[in-house]
Amino acid sequence: MRKREKEVRDKHAIESVMKRATICRIGLSENDVPYVVPLNFGYKDNCLYFHSAKEGKKIDMMRKNNTVCFEVDVDNELVRAENPCKWSMKYYSVIGFGKAFFLKDSKEKRQALNIIMEHYTDESSFEYPETALDSVAVIKVEIDSITGKRSGW
Repeated sequence: MRKREKEVRDKHAIESVMKRATICRIGLSENDVPYVVPLNFGYKDNCLYFHSAKEGKKIDMMRKNNTVCFEVDVDNELVRAENPCKWSMKYYSVIGFGKAFFLKDSKEKRQALNIIMEHYTDESSFEYPETALDSVAVIKVEIDSITGKRSGW
């Protein structure tokens, strides 16, 4: 990180950002062409979880190259100044890298979908019909590295 004073190393602070964020952007690459997509997500035990249709661009790309980058951010606020060159943003962000894997087992899919749902609600257990589990792709990203950044706070 270029500006070390903005780096967040405290694991609890990074965890807080991960838990408060509502959208996770994942970056994928195929043939040196990047692709970024925003997703709903769940986060637990140093892993991210996503659900998706079983077909599509991101699925095709992850099947060819399961290395992903991700980003989340919270507490975004524009900081105005008299001089337009002094405008800036306040934020907390987290960027990380990991490997994406498709979950196949119904039990693992249920657990992952519950983690995603828990991210957005206080409830922790849901029912998923077997037909729904069969028709959805559930992706687990095992995080290899993660860093935090804050600006203006």
